[in-house]
Amino acid sequence: MAPSDHAKPATATGKSARILLVDDEPGLREAVQAYLEDSGFEVIPAANAQQALQLLSTAQPQLIISDIMMPGMDGYQFLAQLRKLEPYSHLPVVFLTAKGMTADRIQGYRAGVDAYLPKPFDPEELVAIVSNLIERSRAASPSEVVARELASIRALLSERTLAAAPPPQPSAPTSLPPPIKVELTPREQQVLEKVAEGLMNKEIAKQLQTSVRNVEKYVTRLLNKTGTSSRTELVRYALTYGLIRL
Repeated sequence: MAPSDHAKPATATGKSARILLVDDEPGLREAVQAYLEDSGFEVIPAANAQQALQLLSTAQPQLIISDIMMPGMDGYQFLAQLRKLEPYSHLPVVFLTAKGMTADRIQGYRAGVDAYLPKPFDPEELVAIVSNLIERSRAASPSEVVARELASIRALLSERTLAAAPPPQPSAPTSLPPPIKVELTPREQQVLEKVAEGLMNKEIAKQLQTSVRNVEKYVTRLLNKTGTSSRTELVRYALTYGLIRL
């Protein structure tokens, strides 16, 4: 497969766009990786969905290409897990699969996939799809999901300030986990307080003099430690159980 003569895709910082490639077939995975790298992308390969989930925080991809039929966790299950992770809930995903039935495509789109390319495929078409999705994702940044969550956090803080109400009783929102002792590192505490101020990851990184990638890592840790699934729930949890104070 020879790469086409298009400009090499890059992020806003000038670095090559990073792709997480998930496929259990070594031959196909290596061929797709080679073509994408020749086309200017940086590719992080994963042999299965479990490995891909473990690589997310270190790889920080701008897009994911995944097979569907894989042992253990299949592509649909992988996508469902991905959409639950706040830092990656808006990440573009392309399904690359031998399945071509309409029902399978519908299932993929309902699961939240952005594009669906059945095998065998034209490598240039794959590059075109990937480039387009990355450009659209970059143009939409910050994502609508994050924007909505920031608005919810600010509204929550405004309501708490105006009401000056005491901490909620145990009958507070049932969607929150039960109170537990949460051990936070000093840096996690700092990030939590900045999230509660309604700041975006880029703003937090600037104030704490660290990278956006590190902030995303700490936010993910906070979500995992508190058992919450969004920034809004995280702030509500922190206020309810005294992890932060207004």
